Amino acid sequence: MKPTTVEGREKTKNGITRLIFSALCILLEVVFILLLFTRLNRYAEAINLFTRVLGLSIILHMYASPMTATMKMPWILLILVFPVMGLTLYLMVGLNGGTGKMRKRYEEIDAQLLPLLPENEKEREALEKKIPRAANISVYIKKNAWYPVYQNTDVTYYDEAEKGLEAQLEDLSKAQRFIFMEYHAIEDAEAWQRIQRVLEERARAGVEVRVFYDDMGSIWFINTDFIKRMEALGIRCRVFNPLAPGLNFFLNNRDHRKITVIDGRVGFTGGYNLANEYFNLTHPYGQWKDTGIRLKGDAVRSLTVTFLEMWNAVSDKDQNDADFTKFLPDYPYAAKQTGFIQPYADSPIDHEHVGEEVYISMANKAEKYCWFMTPYLIITDEMAHALSLAAKRGVDVRIITPGIPDKKMVYSVTRSFYHGLVRNGVKIYEWTPGFCHAKMSVADDCMATCGTINLDYRSLYHHFENGCFMADCDAVLEIRRDLERTITQCRDVTEKYKSGRSAYLRFSQLLLRLFAELL
Repeated sequence: MKPTTVEGREKTKNGITRLIFSALCILLEVVFILLLFTRLNRYAEAINLFTRVLGLSIILHMYASPMTATMKMPWILLILVFPVMGLTLYLMVGLNGGTGKMRKRYEEIDAQLLPLLPENEKEREALEKKIPRAANISVYIKKNAWYPVYQNTDVTYYDEAEKGLEAQLEDLSKAQRFIFMEYHAIEDAEAWQRIQRVLEERARAGVEVRVFYDDMGSIWFINTDFIKRMEALGIRCRVFNPLAPGLNFFLNNRDHRKITVIDGRVGFTGGYNLANEYFNLTHPYGQWKDTGIRLKGDAVRSLTVTFLEMWNAVSDKDQNDADFTKFLPDYPYAAKQTGFIQPYADSPIDHEHVGEEVYISMANKAEKYCWFMTPYLIITDEMAHALSLAAKRGVDVRIITPGIPDKKMVYSVTRSFYHGLVRNGVKIYEWTPGFCHAKMSVADDCMATCGTINLDYRSLYHHFENGCFMADCDAVLEIRRDLERTITQCRDVTEKYKSGRSAYLRFSQLLLRLFAELL
């Protein structure tokens, strides 16, 4: 790991925090066993009975929950074998979805915001007539995440984050009413400072500017007085889930979204944060591959709602918006493109795993090919089964992962999934120039996704994420062409991982998968 990089420092910090927490839980288990044999031996049977009954109760509750089998089994094994450690880890980490107070805030904000999104039944019907299988995915998103499908929206795809940054800077400089920016990580360095200069100028011109970032994602990369400095410049600034040792020292739910909205007319999203390595200003892991999209038109409304949700639900101590409609203007726009665009958000609060279901649906609906790019590949059995079944049906299923890892342990877990996939016909490629951080999928030249959602447990189950489903638009083919170019720079490791693994390797990978939710 290289501690001078955003990704490296964040993952080192998160990894160390989880390692320390896990070590404390293991120590607690050891202390419990020692006490059981020394000072508490006369109560051993009663204590053992109590822990077993408590563990069994939690296991039964877990078994009856809608949690997928892949998520249940590691916890069940841990609790059965190491009751104290397993129960402690589960109560602190496994009970995902935030506190009751947090859920209530999001429910209240969503009850005000989501009804402001249009139904767009005509657009859905048009998609149904043109591409029925894409319409099925669109209907799922609308019913379960509330976000509708749009037309009258132009999409520009950026195959490099640097291109997205330049376009963002140009559009930011033209803002007239408001600028919203929500990012997992902000590094107070060259890339951000270019953005900040534009934000300062627009704030002086009377534009309302808001910046929102995740504390865990940014805490080592910006000074503690960052919010005060932004406020002094006329830029409103809030932080998601501040790290408070002793209060919420370990909280799985982080804001991993990346959104920029300008005047409700133009929006940006994609895989990149606002830090130097994303734009290849620094090269911690060789070349950095990231992508993004620019939306102009009706679909920007959904990105605006997604930002307003987080901004207003983050704390009950802040003064929130009383009127959302002023940020959701109806303005005349005639799009040049005719495709279908559906920005959507995924939240761990509602226990509906929209990001994973969209990816599974892409594989299930594909008839000719379905390709993915992801920095991490740590997936559930359900996701692995969907990919494998598609390949068995004759669909060309390909997954591009990094050639240079940003975290060796996670990389080992990623590679542990290769064998099970390639033996069923899935093809795996590793991008040799460096680290690919993009999160995309494309199928049959007719539908694609681009956003923040990795193919790993943390993105699919624990983080606030956002993505964009696209059908029958130019960006779909541009994503396909970009992945084709990227594959020419990859090493095909499909055959390598078809052969069996040694018993030692299988056992070590099994242990890593057991703790995959903590990685």
